[in-house]
Amino acid sequence: MFTPVKVLTVAGSDCSGGAGIQADLKTFQERDVYGMTVLTVLVAMRPEDWQHLVSPVDLETIKRQFRTILPGIGVAAAKTGMLPTVEIIKTVGQLFAEAKVQHLVVDPVMVCKGTSEALFPENTQAMLDYLLPIAEVVTPNSFEAAQLAGMDEIKNKAEAEKAAKRIHKSGCKNVIIKMARVLPGKTADLLFDGKECLWLENERINTEWTHGAGCSFSACIAAELGKGSTVKEAWKCAHDFVRAALKASFPLNQHIGPLYHKAMAKNA
Repeated sequence: MFTPVKVLTVAGSDCSGGAGIQADLKTFQERDVYGMTVLTVLVAMRPEDWQHLVSPVDLETIKRQFRTILPGIGVAAAKTGMLPTVEIIKTVGQLFAEAKVQHLVVDPVMVCKGTSEALFPENTQAMLDYLLPIAEVVTPNSFEAAQLAGMDEIKNKAEAEKAAKRIHKSGCKNVIIKMARVLPGKTADLLFDGKECLWLENERINTEWTHGAGCSFSACIAAELGKGSTVKEAWKCAHDFVRAALKASFPLNQHIGPLYHKAMAKNA
């Protein structure tokens, strides 16, 4: 009897379908794993200016969803996305610590596309306290990495490596920093595994439609870890998966546009 690899995402809902749980599930489907969800927050956008309207889910409902999956079903891997309050971060961290999931990927979401300020800047310390110590992989972008590392910003590769080493001291086993718009004309991903810094670099893809790239990247890593890949293999797969999806990205409206998740499979 066929038994699929089961992977959990604990994240927010993006009703436009481009990011959050929707992007995670699309990625899971394309990476051939069975996706399950714990919803932490509902995000809607005002059509006239795309201002984000954020409604956290109550703690008891989060706990009930989580326990439906763990211990109710079981997973090979899991990831987190938007966790909008300190209380939710703490609760999710405690639930994962109790469940002892083998592969946990933390995507420390701090900003929604279309906004420039951290949604909940007070959450950074809670992530460092409750999530990163139990994470196999953490996948911040350059802004998030600077926040987690206690730095003003990351402007080059040396500063990225410095940030990765600082973040690693929080207890996570592997730090992956996504540098989409830091290096002139290039995109780059840095992996620090506690011993060495490894880089993947490419020419920047000419698109402004990048909604859901970070969610899809971390979801792909979780899926591949669940299937038995090493962290390095999962990182390379996620890098290639998101690049293919970005090359086929498209506008939803005048405000935003998502990746096309089937691009890699279509072009394989």
